[in-house]
Amino acid sequence: MNRDAIPQNAGPPRRQVAAARDFVRLGAIERCVDFFVHHLEESIGTMNPLFIRSTNPTPRDPRIVSSLPHRKRYRRVLRMWVFLLPLVASIAAAESEPSRPNIVVVMADDMGWGDSATYGHPQIQTPHLDKLAAEGVKFTQCYSACGVCSPSRSAILTGRTPYRNGVYRHLSGNHAAHLRASEITYPKLLKSIGYATCHVGKWHLASKPQFNTADYPQPGDHGYDYWMATHNNAEPSHKNPRNFVRNGEPVGELQGYSAPLVASEAARWLSDLRDKSKPFVLSVWFHEPHSPIATDPQFRKLYDGHENATYMGNITQLDHALGIVLQALDQEGVRDNTLVIFTSDNGPVARFGGTTGGLRGGKRSDHEGGIRVPGVARWPGHIEPGTVSDVAVIGTDIFATVLDITGVPLPKDRTIDGVSMVPAFKGEPVERKIPLFWRTHVSPPADRVALRIGDWKLVGDETLTKFQLFEIQKDWKEEHDLAASMPEKTEQMKQRMLEVWRGIEAEGPDHWWKNERQQPTRGGKVNY
Repeated sequence: MNRDAIPQNAGPPRRQVAAARDFVRLGAIERCVDFFVHHLEESIGTMNPLFIRSTNPTPRDPRIVSSLPHRKRYRRVLRMWVFLLPLVASIAAAESEPSRPNIVVVMADDMGWGDSATYGHPQIQTPHLDKLAAEGVKFTQCYSACGVCSPSRSAILTGRTPYRNGVYRHLSGNHAAHLRASEITYPKLLKSIGYATCHVGKWHLASKPQFNTADYPQPGDHGYDYWMATHNNAEPSHKNPRNFVRNGEPVGELQGYSAPLVASEAARWLSDLRDKSKPFVLSVWFHEPHSPIATDPQFRKLYDGHENATYMGNITQLDHALGIVLQALDQEGVRDNTLVIFTSDNGPVARFGGTTGGLRGGKRSDHEGGIRVPGVARWPGHIEPGTVSDVAVIGTDIFATVLDITGVPLPKDRTIDGVSMVPAFKGEPVERKIPLFWRTHVSPPADRVALRIGDWKLVGDETLTKFQLFEIQKDWKEEHDLAASMPEKTEQMKQRMLEVWRGIEAEGPDHWWKNERQQPTRGGKVNY
């Protein structure tokens, strides 16, 4: 024990406890214990040095007889420490108990599975996403919950497949559908246990006339203390947008490009606005690389001469914004106790420059190109750096994962489709009672629905009468339809798909989609 580091005369009990508290907060519980032992010895020695120095005292030793007042003081000191030691032990337990983790979910808009160096693009530069993956886990089979944006966002917040939670379609025009107040979101649950909560970026969980009105739920009603959002895209462009709303108040025109603006607002909340005594939830939902694409020249020039320079630069611009958020976490000293998840709301649009990395289909499809997306997570001390996991996970799982690691029980009054991804962080399988399921209302008629169980994926048409079967683990490009050659497997998967869909119809607000006014797309017969 280093006696020089321990107060020799700690004074009154209040100061002694304060000194002990400082030691515990520094993680030096052993030193704190040494402090009490040492102070007890010093107290005894100060009150009766003869008693301490007597090497062989006897009951008749005159030195002890003469020290009775000191013995009384000694007993008082002992009683004081008997009282104080449990108090200090409780302080030690409270200070050493791990605090609840912070939660940061970063989402790109229309970013394809192949749109980054992290996932193998030979030219697009994404150094921050690369670093995030190197420090955590990269999922090779991460899915969005739908082939379009609003539904997949609703599933992340609620843990419920879109038709079950009601946001079955993209909410761009005038429509009754919205994320209902009756839905339970993870920001709302975590706010109830003391989390500070913030959303910045795209919202898109209400139709345009419903956004920022008192008649419909807004981000604040779904659990966010602080929010700065747009209804859908940044307008009139992702450069110098003027349609952001902050906590219900229009912001006016902002100078710059959307992703860095959103990231800077997130960083400002982290550094200047949040209650730093609380753990936090932060949602950062970028607009990039959704059209209309607006790319800062500094990022576009990285790809000068390439026909796809604007789109590729836009991905790097998005990555730069991700770096702003990650740097803010570092500067605030919260990196080590923060789970960061990066993903996308759906697959890419090829005509704007996006790539699926060889997957079939794209945005609006329930083939892999429309729903398999980037998925990266970092949680220091819990996820082994450099992990690559081929366990199938989905955006719907984020809800259950967040509740799992923060100790909040899943709601019991409703179906939760997602499961905790924690085993998948280590590449271990997750257990699902409800299979992975997709239905995209604007998909091509032949791939309206899909179901995945293990290595097998069934794709059904809009009428649920024609099916394609793929062994997706091997045939990830969906090039070999096995439905005709494996009729028993196809029938088994079909019956499970119909069972899942019947359950969703029974629980979701089906009057919304059964009264859909939009005409069927691409020559189809069903408009939902």
